[in-house]
Amino acid sequence: MSFLVNLALGLLFGAGLAISGMADPAKVLNFLDLFGTWDPSLAFVMGGAVIVTFVGYRLVLRRDRPIVGSNFHLPARNDIDTRVIAGPAIFGIGWGLGGFCPGPALAALGLGATGTLAFVPAMMLGMWAARLLAEDRMQTKAV
Repeated sequence: MSFLVNLALGLLFGAGLAISGMADPAKVLNFLDLFGTWDPSLAFVMGGAVIVTFVGYRLVLRRDRPIVGSNFHLPARNDIDTRVIAGPAIFGIGWGLGGFCPGPALAALGLGATGTLAFVPAMMLGMWAARLLAEDRMQTKAV
């Protein structure tokens, strides 16, 4: 059941990205081009997402447990380390250069956008490499 719920939510998210135009890297790059063809629509999409998330978390976390699942999976740490700084910095650089972040890239891949044919495999390779580095780091700490 959990797989079907996650699939439905992923499809809803992808549809929202496609409908809002956020699967188009030109839209993202125009948002980042403050002194050229600036397009503020991404700010409205992000603002809407922040409002929905803010309200949603407050409503959901009032429950003892999730509707689907045995418990909530919340972060256990709240400190800021180099990973918290480096990860978003790398993400932002990639987003600014490619015009894609993971969600819109997968939605655009489903739409057959040509830029995603190079971006998505590179993104997957980066995710795999990050996981390998994290596992290696954990093994090094354990020794």
